[in-house]
Amino acid sequence: MQQLVFVYGTLRYGQVNHYLLEQSQWLGNHATPPIYALYDLGAYPAVIEGHSVIYGEVYQVDEHTLQQLDLLEDVPVTYRREQVETPFGPAWMYVYQQSNQLDVLISSGDWCQKV
Repeated sequence: MQQLVFVYGTLRYGQVNHYLLEQSQWLGNHATPPIYALYDLGAYPAVIEGHSVIYGEVYQVDEHTLQQLDLLEDVPVTYRREQVETPFGPAWMYVYQQSNQLDVLISSGDWCQKV
């Protein structure tokens, strides 16, 4: 069964964990409604509820790939999956669950443009 995922950090094209999506179909770029906040945790980002737009990419993935992504994101301990509406249909995105450890906000909402 195919599902959609919205990725905003190390799973995006050109990033360190994108290899997990190499066999998946890229559907397009997407910007969320301004209901999230993006934080820099050093090696990877974290999204929580907030007031910013988050920029990323939407992919169509199979069940095996979704399981691999869940392992990478340490679901349900570090992240949880939450659905977000995209122009391609509802997509899973990974939301950080340890919001007391956040201090470096990426105000642009774009992990790849975090300067």
